[in-house]
Amino acid sequence: MLLRRHVYIEGRVQGVFFRAHTQRVAKSLGLTGWVRNLPDGRVEAVFEGEESKIKEMLAWCHQGPPAAVVRKVDVTAEDYLGTEKDFIIRY
Repeated sequence: MLLRRHVYIEGRVQGVFFRAHTQRVAKSLGLTGWVRNLPDGRVEAVFEGEESKIKEMLAWCHQGPPAAVVRKVDVTAEDYLGTEKDFIIRY
């Protein structure tokens, strides 16, 4: 089953290469979508792909890269669109 999840990650998640690590992990899992920093200090991401791979990605988001301190992860289920062709960092 193909899913789409919209995620907001709070904590010490900027300035710790969170976006680059997210991109690397997402690509390694075969997911598409994007990740970006928000002005309020959170990281926002959208993941599309197989349900099992999305679950792995969301589990990783709760930890993040070594220098991150994740305090909260909000996940919203959205309808799968299939419009994302790669996983990119948005600026």
